[in-house]
Amino acid sequence: MWPLLLLVVLMLTILYRWHRQSQILQTLSDKYVLITGCDTGFGNLLAKQLDRRGMRVLAACLTEKGAVDLKTETSSRLQTVILDVTDSQSVSSAAKWVTHTVGDKGLWGLVNNAGTGMPGCPNEWLKKEDFVRVLDVNLLGPIEVTRHLLPLIRRSRGRIVNVSSIAGRVTICGGGYCISKFGIEAFSDNLRRELKRFGVRVSIIEPGYFKTPLNDPHRMTKTLKDIWSRAKPEVQHSYGIKYFQDYVTDMEKTFSALCNTDLTPVTRCMEHALTAVQPWTRYSAGWDTKLFFIPVSYLPAVLSDYLLTLTSPRPAKTTFH
Repeated sequence: MWPLLLLVVLMLTILYRWHRQSQILQTLSDKYVLITGCDTGFGNLLAKQLDRRGMRVLAACLTEKGAVDLKTETSSRLQTVILDVTDSQSVSSAAKWVTHTVGDKGLWGLVNNAGTGMPGCPNEWLKKEDFVRVLDVNLLGPIEVTRHLLPLIRRSRGRIVNVSSIAGRVTICGGGYCISKFGIEAFSDNLRRELKRFGVRVSIIEPGYFKTPLNDPHRMTKTLKDIWSRAKPEVQHSYGIKYFQDYVTDMEKTFSALCNTDLTPVTRCMEHALTAVQPWTRYSAGWDTKLFFIPVSYLPAVLSDYLLTLTSPRPAKTTFH
């Protein structure tokens, strides 16, 4: 009896999720969506996807080259703007441009996608400036952009999509990256509750390992070598050169072997959050996220710590008190 009842409940749950996920807004061609970080990666691909669907894409790029390249691959509907999310003046100027562009229609969607990953390594190797650089891009930047554009989003009862990471649930490295993603999760949760009464929906995208220019292994290796070279002699002595070499090797192997080169699982989640009648609160993109990181995030700390440090390199010196 009970197995049959459980099977019925499972089937009804699957049908409900399928029905909810398949309901898409009918009118999309009049909706404006601003996406940050469109030079490459997720933002670039999402801009092209939404443009093909007939939406009015406002693509924010960090560089002129990124903007020009994107324009050559999309329709005349897509418009670009130069935006540095860490620069308050740049954010203010972009917000004024968006206000002028959308007019009375308001802004249907904001996708806070711009981000950076490095440096990610043991915290003791880093300086305060290393943390600040990542937090400025990944956390304070999206907050600043959202603050400026909220009146336009409220006007259209639209959507905010914040790109977090599975590293916003499970800490996978030192440095500012995981801190910034945990911060984005908190900001998004609070924002969702604040804006619920205004009819604004807030979604979080939590990708796993995907290959983008930000996590290119060669670029990351160079950054790690620069950080190690400036570390204090006592730090280098305590960790040892073998620890550093093993850390770099493990990082290169992880990102080379595990990173998915197909970015569409992430951009499909973004697109659904913008176009679905009932978007999900959280989207987990990637099988590594669904099958490993999310289950690990619910384990007792003693078990999750063991799994996440199983292959970690060993320091040269370990002091016990």
